[in-house]
Amino acid sequence: MESQALSVGQLTEYIQSTLESDDRLQNVWVMGEVSSSNPHRSGIFFTLQDSENQSQISCVVWQGLVAKLQEIPARGVKVLVLGSIRLYPQRGQYQLTAWQVLPLGEGLQALQYRQLRARLEAEGLFDLSRKRSLPVHPQTIAVVTSPQAAAWGDIQKTLKQRYPGLKVLLSPATVQGEQAPDSIVRAIARVERDGRAEVLVLARGGGAVEELACFNDEKVARAVADCSIPVVTGIGHQRDESLADLAADVCAHTPTAAAELVVPELATLIAECRQQQTELSEAVQFHLERSQTHLANLKARYNRLPIEQQLQQQRQRVKQQQNRLTQAVNWRFKALEQHQTMLQAKLTALDPQRVLERGYAVVKLESGAIANSVEQVAIGQYLEITLAQGRIQVQVTDLSFN
Repeated sequence: MESQALSVGQLTEYIQSTLESDDRLQNVWVMGEVSSSNPHRSGIFFTLQDSENQSQISCVVWQGLVAKLQEIPARGVKVLVLGSIRLYPQRGQYQLTAWQVLPLGEGLQALQYRQLRARLEAEGLFDLSRKRSLPVHPQTIAVVTSPQAAAWGDIQKTLKQRYPGLKVLLSPATVQGEQAPDSIVRAIARVERDGRAEVLVLARGGGAVEELACFNDEKVARAVADCSIPVVTGIGHQRDESLADLAADVCAHTPTAAAELVVPELATLIAECRQQQTELSEAVQFHLERSQTHLANLKARYNRLPIEQQLQQQRQRVKQQQNRLTQAVNWRFKALEQHQTMLQAKLTALDPQRVLERGYAVVKLESGAIANSVEQVAIGQYLEITLAQGRIQVQVTDLSFN
């Protein structure tokens, strides 16, 4: 028996070799509550305790890593510790040598967010050179959000107030929960296949950090960055920007703000056009008066010349001035006509009768209200359909939901 016995050193060496050769124990996450913490010039020595069965493990963070910790170990704080197991033969005791300490729960999510953000940023996914300008006067806008969300109603209301007659397409998506990332990616792809929209709004109202986690999903960030048309995010939060915000061409902090960014206000456009007309008329009048004054000065100078020379020079210079004046007036009036033509085209496009003549129709309920959703209609109900020429009364026999 004595020949088979191990010395204390041999046993300790064997245990040390066993512990430190286990790969899992060399890069292990351990969670628990800090039961004691002792700062020292060489580092921080603390004890991590399991609150359920009172198990404990000694831990140390060496001084060179203290500044890099996300959370300083303090008594009573629940933390998540990343480190490796080491054994010290002199004491026959093992401990966890820590590299990082995070607040339990949210701390790991924050670390994963930062790591993913750094990786995508290194790929150039958020570069300003990738950002595209929004169309100045889009006629069709796509919105990716939940049809039941308040964000969808806010966007519709804002767009209708700012730019009546605009076509708004809804690509429905789940914007919360485990299924949300895939749902958002499919909704963006649906808009691209449709091909009508000139700009896309990805929106959701405010919520808790966990509820907005889908907008930090890698698949969603890549779908936004790779979208073939400009993307505006309107996610209602006042926290750090999500990965979807960073990948988008333009980021707004609310759905309403996003809607305000994608279209100008029609009333403002009309006022600006009228102001330009006024300024153009004033400019033409100014040039006309200045030219008339110049002509009067020339005539006064000619009066002092011999008659023949006076008449010859007068004809030449008057002709030159007339040509310049004619060119200036023609240019100003041409610009004015172009502004008036553009405004007339926009006003004509908004004429409800013109919309009907393009093949659209207005469907009214029996109450006289306009139907804009299948959910407002019931089988057997009578509807009135207004076309470009005449009206039709129909009875609903079947309903189909998208």
